[in-house]
Amino acid sequence: MADVQPLRALHYDLAKVGPLADVVAPPYDVIDPALRRHLAARSPYNVVHVDLPESNGDPYSVAARTFAGWQREGAVVRQGQPGLWALTQSYDAPGGGGRRERHGFLCRVRLEDYGPGRVRPHERTHPGPKEDRLRLTRATRTNLSPIFALHSDPQRAAWAALEPATREAPWGDTVDADGTEHRVWCVEDPDAIAAVQEALASAELLIADGHHRYETARVYAEEVGGEGAHRYVLMCLVALEDPGLTVFPTHRLVRGLRPEQHETLADAIREAFEVTEIDRAALVPRGDGPLRIGYVDAHFKRPFMLTLKDPAIADAALAGRPEPYRRLDTAVLEAVLLKGALGMTDDDVSHLRGMGYARDDEEAWQLVDSAQFDAAFFMRATPVEEVREVAAAGESMPPKSTYFFPKLLTGMVFNPLVD
Repeated sequence: MADVQPLRALHYDLAKVGPLADVVAPPYDVIDPALRRHLAARSPYNVVHVDLPESNGDPYSVAARTFAGWQREGAVVRQGQPGLWALTQSYDAPGGGGRRERHGFLCRVRLEDYGPGRVRPHERTHPGPKEDRLRLTRATRTNLSPIFALHSDPQRAAWAALEPATREAPWGDTVDADGTEHRVWCVEDPDAIAAVQEALASAELLIADGHHRYETARVYAEEVGGEGAHRYVLMCLVALEDPGLTVFPTHRLVRGLRPEQHETLADAIREAFEVTEIDRAALVPRGDGPLRIGYVDAHFKRPFMLTLKDPAIADAALAGRPEPYRRLDTAVLEAVLLKGALGMTDDDVSHLRGMGYARDDEEAWQLVDSAQFDAAFFMRATPVEEVREVAAAGESMPPKSTYFFPKLLTGMVFNPLVD
């Protein structure tokens, strides 16, 4: 079972640094240079100064000195008692669907090897850490960003234990550029913490976002060795049953196709799928039923719906894989068309050789319409239960099979890796 613990967090003293909006940032891997400049200009204490340090020499040493300086100044302080940090995120669903609210909590979780009953990945990723994040962890000896993970809690008992604290004013709140309102409360009540731990006593955690950060944390823990705070990692846990948890689709695009590959792809589509011309507005499949994928190419620029002719096609292409995986649209697309017809390898997919992704259907259309890509496959959103079933079967989904929105901000709390 996963070992879920409160933490004596490092956090900003908002009385000194100003509102939370001035010091938090999106995840580092979505920040381009222009956004970094904007965030850095908001405050000398904005987390990008540490999470994305800049220097003509060693940026990691700069990050360590900056973070240590904030602590000496009292801009960042250590929590007196261990606690959990309740988090709500009120957001507008991408592509419409109204306002929703997701509930979770920040904690620390003991690092484990992936496996049943403890922690599982849900997507196929590059093994090993990202060297940049590992060097930053070595320098700061702190988890700066939380990993996003899911757990089963049918009665929502963990949130029920934390919810009373959220009736008070939050410790901090901010609205990000996407219009998502993030509100966070520190919960130090021992009874509430014990109730959360009891609710998760037999929980298996499924990493939704942050696989590389988890790998980085494991490598760092082994480097340090022995026992201590470095054996834990900062996580935000959300119940699979939370009504605000929704998975959104990520569409696939291909480019660089030679003329003969266009023909091979067209033949494979006609062989495996019923092809129906549709309105452009209906390109993203919705609901249950037969496996369907929207399709448009740069030559005809006409929208089509591809409906798998027979589940046996998926069974043959994914022979030896568990049944939940063989029903996964991203897995079938990858096996039948990307690998089967176009000859892509796992390495091609992982390194985006000849392909790309788009989370917005309009963006996907425009990339094909402008001939930046040769074709686009419009995917349906993967239901949360399907994500869980694939992981429980011991499989990892193809990369970008899921898009969990909203993202978690960096800078709400930090997890020190020294006692």
